[in-house]
Amino acid sequence: MAQGTVQVTHTGTSRWRRRTGEYASLAAALEAAAEGDVLTVAPGTYRENLVVQRSVTLRGPEGSPGSVRIAPLDGVPLTVRASAIVQDLHVEGQDSAAPALLVEDGTPELTDLRIVTRSASGIEVRGGARPTVRRCTVDNPAGIGIAVLDGGGGVFEECEVVSAGQAGVAVRAGGHPRLERCRVHHASGVGLSATGENSSLEAVGCEVYETRGSGVQITARATAHLTDCDVHRTAADGVTLDTDAVLTLADCRIHDIPENAVDLRSRSVLTLTRTTVRQFGRNGLSVWDPGTRVDANQCEIFDSTGDYPAVWVSDGATVVLDSCRVHDVPDALFVLDRGSRADVVDSDISQVRNTAVSVSDGATAQLDDCRIRDAATGAWFRDHGSGGTLNNCTVDATQTGVIVTKGADPTIERCTVDSPAEAGFYVSAGGRGTFQSCRVMSSGGYGFHVIDGCRTTLKKCRTERCARGGYEFADAGPDAGPGTGPVVEDCTSDESGLKQPTAHETAVETASQATSVLGVIPGQRTAEQAPPATAPEPDKESRTSKAVLGELDGLVGLDSVKREVRSLIDMIEVGRRRQQAGLKAASVKRHLVFTGSPGTGKTTVARLYGEILASLGVLEKGHLVEVSRVDLVGEHIGSTAIRTQEAFDKARGGVLFIDEAYALSPEDSGRDFGKEAIDTLVKLMEDHRDAVVVIVAGYTAEMERFLSVNPGVASRFSRTITFSDYNAEELLRIVEQQAEEHEYRLADGASEGLTKYFTAIPKGAAFGNGRTARQTFEAMVERHASRVAQVEEPSTDDLTLLYADDLPELP
Repeated sequence: MAQGTVQVTHTGTSRWRRRTGEYASLAAALEAAAEGDVLTVAPGTYRENLVVQRSVTLRGPEGSPGSVRIAPLDGVPLTVRASAIVQDLHVEGQDSAAPALLVEDGTPELTDLRIVTRSASGIEVRGGARPTVRRCTVDNPAGIGIAVLDGGGGVFEECEVVSAGQAGVAVRAGGHPRLERCRVHHASGVGLSATGENSSLEAVGCEVYETRGSGVQITARATAHLTDCDVHRTAADGVTLDTDAVLTLADCRIHDIPENAVDLRSRSVLTLTRTTVRQFGRNGLSVWDPGTRVDANQCEIFDSTGDYPAVWVSDGATVVLDSCRVHDVPDALFVLDRGSRADVVDSDISQVRNTAVSVSDGATAQLDDCRIRDAATGAWFRDHGSGGTLNNCTVDATQTGVIVTKGADPTIERCTVDSPAEAGFYVSAGGRGTFQSCRVMSSGGYGFHVIDGCRTTLKKCRTERCARGGYEFADAGPDAGPGTGPVVEDCTSDESGLKQPTAHETAVETASQATSVLGVIPGQRTAEQAPPATAPEPDKESRTSKAVLGELDGLVGLDSVKREVRSLIDMIEVGRRRQQAGLKAASVKRHLVFTGSPGTGKTTVARLYGEILASLGVLEKGHLVEVSRVDLVGEHIGSTAIRTQEAFDKARGGVLFIDEAYALSPEDSGRDFGKEAIDTLVKLMEDHRDAVVVIVAGYTAEMERFLSVNPGVASRFSRTITFSDYNAEELLRIVEQQAEEHEYRLADGASEGLTKYFTAIPKGAAFGNGRTARQTFEAMVERHASRVAQVEEPSTDDLTLLYADDLPELP
């Protein structure tokens, strides 16, 4: 067969109709061919717009795939309008307004086609066409890979969209294709898209990845069924549903998604069966709006890479998890907003860094026969109108088992909390809740901890081996109205293994029943017991302000700090004298901000400042209480305020020194209890402004950020004092002071060696200023000892002189 010709073979059985012919163009061959003829195209490039309107076979030569190129300059390169067979062709299009391969009618078979084009779509199926497309490849960086629309359908088997400028596969206007074992990747838009009423998409054993849009997008009343499919490595959400979309995922895998693995909105419905969702940057399931619903059965959601809840239900949506697993996530299930609901049945939630189940803003959650393990908080019902039921659930190895706060009112029945680090059940801030036949075992804190006079109901509950006691009910204070406090009936406690009560504690009692609110309640405290009578400690002899200022002046360096402190002390002293003279005194805020690197003397100056204020009669004691974030921030709501209050009370009459205070307000503080510590501290500083002086300290840049994001804190402080790094000469003086104090002397040349050493030492983040000087002196003493220990009868000089050779190596 000659180059550029088409051989047409008629397959009729009658001898007089058997014929073979060669044609110079494809168009001519197609015109001459009859139904059933086979058109074998010789290798070459054909600049023709072909239209197949009869049931013929159009194919390239055997053993030479890709040797026949259909590549017109514009228009549709290949149009099929019959039940033809087309195979082994290479189709190229250049018209951005037309498809490269258009199938308009019939049930053609398209096999082993390679479409490399810059067209509106690589393959377009429309109308009544129902093609079977096998092992075809579409490379179309300018448009859609495969488009099925206007009622078109068909089956695509083992096909691949290797690139698409828009969607990889787009179904609309009633299209309904089936994809089997196909791959769609490197699409600039969505991987698989179905939109519009009566549009549907079925995919089996397919893979979608490397898409700039969502992997799968179903919208506007379209439906889709995906079975045994992989969706991964998308730049946007993995799967999105919007506006009455319906999607079923069975035995699918959605993973390596930087955004939401699955996002549903506007009355969409998703059914998942035996599907895994993992390695997602935001939510595993994100479900929004009234009428939107997810039903998941035997699914697994795990291994989050971000800091968001695995399952997010809000704005009136509903989620049902049946026999599912959620694990290795920051938070497991968040249900928000009135009308939102989550029903979780026979499911496991584990390895949760924060809260396993959170219910807020009037939402409802119902958990039946579920297991929660290894979480900071098992379940947290947060605020008014939020509630639901926990029925026959176990909560194991959490920080706190169940928290109820701010008017939330859940029902907890037949649930067991085992080995919580703190309380098994914690109720505060007006929380309510009914706890029936619940059990707490091996708690590190209380079994049931109900504070603020919360009107909680406990029936037939039991605690065992709780370190602080089975039940603790703290009243709401003298201002509480009638009808407050818990109602307790038939609750018991096993007190074995508990520490013996001290004079400051009341032993937890076991009660078989209670007759009324705050009647006979296990562990109820009716009054604070007085501390034991002990001999008071003798007061330390207080120093005069002059003596303390003398010690301040004796500190090495810190010239600007000394000036700032003296100026402040002078203001306070003159104000005190003006008051004694019956004159108005200027209001001086005594709270300070210390900024600077570690080892620059901030704690020492804070201690001296407290002593000075005590000597002037401004503070009662002048003692220093030093705390950091770990001393103030608790693990659950309410505990932070308690810890902060306790620290403030310890410092009453003196100075509360908060080191690295910026840690209370991290840059990403959305889930942090540090804000609670700050809010509590600000209120205490205002309410007890004359009782405690607060000094916050930390690195300069971090403290500037801390004050800028917390204007309420910044307004409470009178001034910021910056502690500069020590220079080499000042570090030498510190070593000299250390040597004198410990009866050592610096030999000739040692001072020069120390100056060079401190000049050369790296001044990075690990540089400790005064601490570095002291460590250097200690290192010299150790090396001196190693040297002198070898001398049998050392002289006094041997025992006291430190040489330059005793200096340690530079770090």
